[in-house]
Amino acid sequence: MSLPRIAVDAMGGDEGVRVMVEGAALARRRYEEFKFLLVGDQARIEAALENHPNMRGASEILHCEDVVGGDELPSRAIRRAKTTSMGLAVNAVKTGAAGAAVSAGNTGALMAMSKIALRTLPGIDRPALAAIMPTLQAHDVVMLDLGANTEADARNLVQFAVMGAAYSRIVNGFERPVVRLLNIGTEEIKGTEELRDAAAMLTAASAGGEGGLALEFDGFVESDKINRGETHVVVTDGFSGNIALKAIEGSARFVTDLLRQAFTSSLRSKIGFLVSRPATELLKHHLDPNNHNGAVFLGLNGVVVKSHGSANAKGVANAVAVAARLLENKLTERIAHDLAELGQDALGRNGKVRGAEDSGEAAA
Repeated sequence: MSLPRIAVDAMGGDEGVRVMVEGAALARRRYEEFKFLLVGDQARIEAALENHPNMRGASEILHCEDVVGGDELPSRAIRRAKTTSMGLAVNAVKTGAAGAAVSAGNTGALMAMSKIALRTLPGIDRPALAAIMPTLQAHDVVMLDLGANTEADARNLVQFAVMGAAYSRIVNGFERPVVRLLNIGTEEIKGTEELRDAAAMLTAASAGGEGGLALEFDGFVESDKINRGETHVVVTDGFSGNIALKAIEGSARFVTDLLRQAFTSSLRSKIGFLVSRPATELLKHHLDPNNHNGAVFLGLNGVVVKSHGSANAKGVANAVAVAARLLENKLTERIAHDLAELGQDALGRNGKVRGAEDSGEAAA
């Protein structure tokens, strides 16, 4: 049975068709069995395909000239979903014409279109935006939510943890990923009521035995430890997650810019740069966002991957590769299975673990 193809919004992103097609072509070198639905202006896509013969026989073009603007309001973009390249790429997943969609366009519009077209999986109240980030260890860390939901209650955070753990098992290969909640401290008394309630729920759910989840909950983590590699999944609401993500990205750019200034400040510094170039090249590779490009909207009835708007061809290739890998490993089925293992009767309507309140285990 052939694998489902990947729909690519060829018009999204800062560079548009050329980079999106080149990125898809690079990804296909790693995933030769996948085929593509390229959505966008047919003439421009055909011109871009001239440089990538490996894509010509593996691609179908869905002509569309309308594009979602980078600053367009999601509410307006939704009304144009049937005429824009982004909307048609997402709709291809809805109709089964594609198994996944990849876009480098407007994040808010992509989230809104995806949620309306695909809906959430049973047991998921809200989808979450997840991404992988580098650590000091051999593995990456999965972090969510990064902006899909500005607020999240305890029940949402538990669902995010289940989805993030399923994603981590695919990208990092851990059978029981270590999950922590982002907080202002590691002590049990720290944080909001929602965080403390979520911690109680995850402690009960990951305790093992019948109904135990395939994750290991290990309490709270502070933002300065996210990239240490001490945990596999970091869970938070979209407001805090987006701030943390941008702070990390800003710090990475600060370090690289500082090093650039230092190594070009004098002749001696330039000589020092030549001596230390292998180390600085390794650092540059580790901090390059293109090497970790491809955020995923978890919790939907289908795979949707968001590429960074400024990503180069290598970055787009990584985003497309994420989509391919998630299709190969049946991400949505894994999440649905884990939610069934959790069981809705484990959660009270107020978002607290049933039984934990009576035993005094739920945080007040």
